[in-house]
Amino acid sequence: MESREKLLAELVVRSRSVPGAGLAGLVDEVGRRMGLTEVRMYVTDLQQARLLALPTSRAGEEALDIDDSPAGLAYRLERTQHTRDGGTVWVPMIDGVERLGVLKATAPVVDEELAGWCEALAGLVALLLVSKSSHNDPLVEAERRRAMTVQAELVWAFLPPRTIGSAHATSSAVLEPAYDIGGDAFDHSFGDGALHLTLLDSMGHDLASGGASAAGLAACRATRRSGGGLADIVPAIDRILEEWFTDRLMTAVIARLDTGDGTLTWINCAHPPPLLIRGGRVLPRMLEREPDLPLGWGFHTRVPPAVHTVRLRPGDRVLLYSDGVTEARSTRGDLFGEVRLTDTVIRAIGAGDPAPEALRRLVRDLLHHQDHRLRDDATIVLAEWHPDRYGAGE
Repeated sequence: MESREKLLAELVVRSRSVPGAGLAGLVDEVGRRMGLTEVRMYVTDLQQARLLALPTSRAGEEALDIDDSPAGLAYRLERTQHTRDGGTVWVPMIDGVERLGVLKATAPVVDEELAGWCEALAGLVALLLVSKSSHNDPLVEAERRRAMTVQAELVWAFLPPRTIGSAHATSSAVLEPAYDIGGDAFDHSFGDGALHLTLLDSMGHDLASGGASAAGLAACRATRRSGGGLADIVPAIDRILEEWFTDRLMTAVIARLDTGDGTLTWINCAHPPPLLIRGGRVLPRMLEREPDLPLGWGFHTRVPPAVHTVRLRPGDRVLLYSDGVTEARSTRGDLFGEVRLTDTVIRAIGAGDPAPEALRRLVRDLLHHQDHRLRDDATIVLAEWHPDRYGAGE
């Protein structure tokens, strides 16, 4: 058998000239030379309901349910799953802390050593998948189950990965309706010893709303990356809206979490207040402050917004959400509400689910509550400060 180390190195080299549509076939070929009988790549669809197989020359299209399959279990728990006959492993493909899908590997017997090589292969494949997804339409299309509106295409182009993490903090986000979003957008990013969080909700549900949100994210990033703080970001967004989107108002929460000492600072412009989850329960009104006016009137270019501060404890979680979550109504007219929102998240976390899985389950409940017909954008960001989880150092 060929050296597995050399085969992984060969995969990296050959992947440089392989288009996205050919990546699954190349991975299958290299996997067979490693001693496997078949390797399949499955990526999650945009709404994280199904795992969709990337096509190879050896197999047809296939889709697996995330909530009811061994592949889905590997994805949900972020741990390798073995079949009872010992001939197949399902390995999560994770880029950093972002779940991309799963790798299916089969052999007459997948022993512990071979399973370890399958995990190494899955980790490498995840990196290759991310490197090609930005400029290979077949990989992007593989994650979609239907056509996307222009405003949704615009907003998704500006969004970061759904989950990011470091040794000290993690942030995960979801946004629905995935194929028809209009005014909501989120951002999270690490820099200067901090986790930066943004949630924007632009009035309306059309292309102008998507454009306003995209421009708001761009103004936020440009200001932050030029050394500006929270109090500089808000007027920067306000100026953009006042000049280019004169008929659009926007609510926002913009926050900075110091990952060293747990200091959370934030600004709230007419948005639902963040929620603080500590020890398996919500601390009522802990992050509730008098909100500033919404963005878009130009007020914040003249009057600085109020910056609020609180010190978190290790293990604290901060939940940001748009009003499309709590104000979602069932066919009977029942609101989803803040209590149901927090209970769903807390139960999932209490059951041991990682944050991305807790939010995925929450969105499934939200969609079911509205009979899969969301009438407004629903965005949720869940950030956790965990300085002691991995020991000292970033």
